[in-house]
Amino acid sequence: MRPRLVVLGLDGLPLRLAKALSPHLPNLARLTAQASSIEAELPELSPVNWTSFFTAEGPGEHGVYGFTILDPASYGLRIANFTDVRCPTIFDRLGERGLVSRVLNLPNMAPARALRGMLVAGFVAPSLEAAVYPPFLLGPLKAAGYRIEGDTTRGSADPEYLLAQLRQSLAARRAALDILWPDLAWDLFVCVLTETDRLFHFLYPAVERPEHPLHAACLGFLAEWDALIGEVLARYDALSEPKRLIVLADHGFCTLEQEVDINRVLRQAGYLHLSRPARDEWDAGVISADSRAFALDPGRVYLHRRERFSRGCVAEAETPALLRDLSALLLGLTWEGRRVMNRVLDGRELYQGREVVDAPDLVCVPEPGFDLKAKFDRAGVFGLCGRFGMHRPEDAIFFDSKATASATASATTSRPTRVRDVGRLVLEYFGLGALPGGVIL
Repeated sequence: MRPRLVVLGLDGLPLRLAKALSPHLPNLARLTAQASSIEAELPELSPVNWTSFFTAEGPGEHGVYGFTILDPASYGLRIANFTDVRCPTIFDRLGERGLVSRVLNLPNMAPARALRGMLVAGFVAPSLEAAVYPPFLLGPLKAAGYRIEGDTTRGSADPEYLLAQLRQSLAARRAALDILWPDLAWDLFVCVLTETDRLFHFLYPAVERPEHPLHAACLGFLAEWDALIGEVLARYDALSEPKRLIVLADHGFCTLEQEVDINRVLRQAGYLHLSRPARDEWDAGVISADSRAFALDPGRVYLHRRERFSRGCVAEAETPALLRDLSALLLGLTWEGRRVMNRVLDGRELYQGREVVDAPDLVCVPEPGFDLKAKFDRAGVFGLCGRFGMHRPEDAIFFDSKATASATASATTSRPTRVRDVGRLVLEYFGLGALPGGVIL
């Protein structure tokens, strides 16, 4: 009678594409038949959204706003990680109640720290040693040939190599599943498959279009991915009641038409100045003292405020007019007569919580096809740099076996609308919370 909850993450999978692929992928079809969609947190990046899931909070509370974090004193740019998460996780809260979690390949949970259960963190763990808790798991995982991610550096330039690498990472997930699942000494099991996100970034048009010359090769890989989904579903089916299965993606996806560099836009408009040539795309140290604004990936715009940055020059009294001007500039950006931006949102209105002090001032949401970047060495605003798929905030797949099993689900169940709400579903299942507004599921 031990209630169990299984959460399966399918990174970057949009519901529309999942339904289109379902005739070829029987295990995915089982999910899509009753699936709905949720919205990603903004920006629609994996570290932002998976952190929102595993904290059951938005960025204003957990403090992760993107892949990168800028040191306001040195202007050094680094990759965000688990040490930047500023609120308890759902695993912390369950552990306080004596409940055990097993977590496999969940992004942004490295460097691993103690929890009541077992953890194999996912991207962007720098090493397997930094990804594992408790440490004794390291031996069995190494013996099984576990790897955190496949090598995607060749991307779309070498599709055969990319697919081979993704197959190896799928095999690693299967091996870890065999280590973490079988004793059933857990209450919550979380497993995230990130291979779809890696595939879509480089070969999304091939996945989406049957006439593409690489479509069959991509479907072949996805058949193997679907088989692993089937293994998870079979293990879930074998559990005794009470039990529940939740499946989610952290964001949607679409075909990329143009990358759009926001820092180049700001430079051309005179808002961003560089003190010297950038050494590489990450070299934020080039932001000069007379810069009034800059961007960080993907479309986070920051005013260069005096009270926030060591070289900042923007006074508080200037910010309302500057925000209006920047919003107008970005909303007016076009490519071949098409609007680039769908929305430009005020960070003070978008985010709430104790960590809003670090929030971006503006958050850009592009139209489908325009992938926003914020590099420091780009020569032009528009271009293609080897990727042909991009994240979207809408249409992330969501499935809940509880809603599916209830004939009156629409009358008795409130579906989550954002990724953070799925974390709240987990807490509620174990008697630890409710959705905003007191809605109990």
